[in-house]
Amino acid sequence: MSTFHLTVARVGESVFDGDVSHITLPGTDGVFTVLAHHEPFVSPLKNGEVHIAAADGKKLHFEIAHGGVAEVSSNQVTVLL
Repeated sequence: MSTFHLTVARVGESVFDGDVSHITLPGTDGVFTVLAHHEPFVSPLKNGEVHIAAADGKKLHFEIAHGGVAEVSSNQVTVLL
């Protein structure tokens, strides 16, 4: 299974930092899923659910309450909330 590095952060707080197989995010143009080696892009995020499949098999879920932004580049994803 291919993985990529994911960092999810809020001001002053790291929410998640590790390798994942995929993440599903609520973009302003619709829900999208990022897999390893995805094309680079930046997307604003709206309020909604985030679903993460960690490389170790754990599934994580949390809510975005105030939007944010996701950047996909060089086989890593950074989500700022």
